[in-house]
Amino acid sequence: MEADHKRLDGLLDAAFRDPENIDHASYDAFRAGLLKHIGMEEKILLPMAQKLRGGEPLPMAAKLRLDHGALASLLVPAPTPKIARAIRTVLAAHNPLEEGPSGVYEQFRTLAGEDAEKVLAELLATKDVPVAMRMDTPKVMEGVRRALERAGFNESLLDD
Repeated sequence: MEADHKRLDGLLDAAFRDPENIDHASYDAFRAGLLKHIGMEEKILLPMAQKLRGGEPLPMAAKLRLDHGALASLLVPAPTPKIARAIRTVLAAHNPLEEGPSGVYEQFRTLAGEDAEKVLAELLATKDVPVAMRMDTPKVMEGVRRALERAGFNESLLDD
């Protein structure tokens, strides 16, 4: 999962290498990849961890879900440098919660024990998720701002 974070970071960097000429193929790959990654965590990793904890969610699960909501909302409008800046800000705070010796991934490995490899295989076998068309409306941007705020990020990330 950590390797997927690096792959996604590379795609986002490639998409915005020249902010005046966004590489839409790289951005589309980033967008689809991030949605799949979020789905893997939301549908497999977090529920399995909760099951292994006797029904008790991981302590960081609620925060991760709020971050996932903010990230997913940022993928709805068309890509712009300010959208990329907001995505990077959320990921910079989010990824360390999952990675490293005290991150969610390590917590999961500890909980899963011998079954960790089986779950990893299930994660790797996850199919791509359908990606909806982008939408640029004032209502969409209002929703993005609310999702950022709920996750604890300043909505001014989207200001120029």
